[in-house]
Amino acid sequence: MAMLCSIFRQFLFINLALQVSSVVAASRSPVKFLPGFEGPLPFELETGYVGVGESEEVQLFYYFVKSENNPTEDPLLLWLTGGPGCSAFSALFYEIGPLYFESVPYHGSLPTLELNPHSWTQVSNIIFLDAPVGTGFSYATTSRASHSGDFQATHQAHEFLRKWLIDHPEFLSNPVYVGGDSYSGITVPLVVQHISNGNEDDTEPFINLKGYLLGNPVTEKGTEPTAQFRFAHGMALISDELYESLKTSCGDEYPFQYPINIQCLKDVQAFYKCTSGIQVGQILEPLCGFGSPKPEDIFLSGRRYLIGKLRERRPEPSLSAFECRTDGYILAPYWANNATVQEALHIRKVYVRQCNIGCKRVI
Repeated sequence: MAMLCSIFRQFLFINLALQVSSVVAASRSPVKFLPGFEGPLPFELETGYVGVGESEEVQLFYYFVKSENNPTEDPLLLWLTGGPGCSAFSALFYEIGPLYFESVPYHGSLPTLELNPHSWTQVSNIIFLDAPVGTGFSYATTSRASHSGDFQATHQAHEFLRKWLIDHPEFLSNPVYVGGDSYSGITVPLVVQHISNGNEDDTEPFINLKGYLLGNPVTEKGTEPTAQFRFAHGMALISDELYESLKTSCGDEYPFQYPINIQCLKDVQAFYKCTSGIQVGQILEPLCGFGSPKPEDIFLSGRRYLIGKLRERRPEPSLSAFECRTDGYILAPYWANNATVQEALHIRKVYVRQCNIGCKRVI
């Protein structure tokens, strides 16, 4: 997920045309047709904005896809993409949504869309939320409101869901789940806790919360980095001898500091040499790199330095080479920033002129 977001960052940015403090009314609009897809959409899509925070100065954009099975009884899933700070666009078009881009070379025309036969919307109502503020088509009406962090973002996501349900009372009885991947391992549990606390405090409306789900989540930063050694050993990517030496020489310190001794440095170098030809996101796929690391490049420069020096990266994919599954990701900015697409999605162009699909740093 994080690799997907990193490439978009090179192309896209938010451009706030106005900085105003006035409250903008919530809006929602059905979307019957999308440029690049032939004919009417065979599912129900709605887009809109919900204002949250002080004076509703934060306007969160969402895509809502109604379940193609039994929307009145199927679960309602609020999906928060990781990153941190990646647009829900990536989940909608590359992960669990009903559409994806046809992987064909880009020659200047609008990328075409196809149906995803494995979409989760076949059994669930899903809200794909552009959060925190500044991702996707979400925006702030003041400079102060444009700043965000994990705690503020999770409060706003909770507020968004309650306001959305007030505006969509037909889903109040549906079982509700909150989901996400990657960095959402940090934020999703916080949102769920806010929902649970609100229910206990009789905050209206009551949310029929049933649980949450996470994919390849960030959980405990203190133990996850060294877990790559255990995984690589379990998958026979490194030898027993190297694994035992890594445990002995590096201990629990790596990689939040530079390797603490010479032997640890040697072992880490050997580890990355052994795995340099492996696609870390899916070891059975070919090595597909991206042109630049994600903004945080994990957490500290020590790991970035080692990876950058020791792991060979495949060059940034070109618009005409589709050798890897992820190469199609570069089509997104050409579609999302097209004027006819934004008109079809009912984007408020007075504020947002380009879609920030890429990740933004969340402090």
